[in-house]
Amino acid sequence: MIDKTFASAAEAVADIPDGASLAVGGFGLSGNPIALIEALLAQGTRDLSIVSNNCGVDDWGLGVLLNAKRIRKMTSSYVGENKEFERQFLSGELELELTPQGTLAEKLRAGGAGIAAFYTQTGVGTQVAEGGLPRRYDGQGGVAVASPPKDVRVFAPDGTEREYVLEEAIVTDFALVHARRGDTHGNLVFNKSARNFNPLAAMAGRVCIAQVEELVAPGELDPDSIHLPGIYVHRIVEVGTDIEKRIERRTVSVAEALSRDIPEGA
Repeated sequence: MIDKTFASAAEAVADIPDGASLAVGGFGLSGNPIALIEALLAQGTRDLSIVSNNCGVDDWGLGVLLNAKRIRKMTSSYVGENKEFERQFLSGELELELTPQGTLAEKLRAGGAGIAAFYTQTGVGTQVAEGGLPRRYDGQGGVAVASPPKDVRVFAPDGTEREYVLEEAIVTDFALVHARRGDTHGNLVFNKSARNFNPLAAMAGRVCIAQVEELVAPGELDPDSIHLPGIYVHRIVEVGTDIEKRIERRTVSVAEALSRDIPEGA
């Protein structure tokens, strides 16, 4: 039996080199593998190409690597909460491969499942398929690198012919993910919305590193409750249930706001 436990986040990420590609779990700030991200920051790894739904916020999640100028390229579906991301992209310091959210999820899943590429209707008739999306600016307002056109073919899976665009799978050198519970064999259980993108990122990484709030012995997890089997996970580190978790936007109902005498829209 294989024990995949590592003593610390720093030890688990120690061999991630400069220039590595990473698939990183999380959705907004939910399920961010922050201990692994901070360990990567501390060891000074740079020139990273990262695939993740978003890039955190200015001071949390992947935003801490971005602020330290450690990221060369992001492949994401949403970048709207990070002002430093916007600045680096428009100034030509950061490359961005903007990808529709469902397509990004399937590209990661396909990579983990051994599927080289797939056709989807998403993006047909737009720059996603036709090319021309800015990937890197030149710092003067011009486009230095634009997305290439993709193969578009006609299929009729339901009897009606439609155009579909070819999307290639994503496989990365490493994956960093966060789970609620895990066992020493790498089987993982995610908590609610933290399940978004974490299992997919884990599948896409050649080496998957998981931080878990609670680490248990093999057999303690109900097999029917396991969200990701340990075959996809290579290293696991326990970070504790009291690890800090942040919320992007705190909102309350109108009734709650009135009960607290909070001005509407505050």
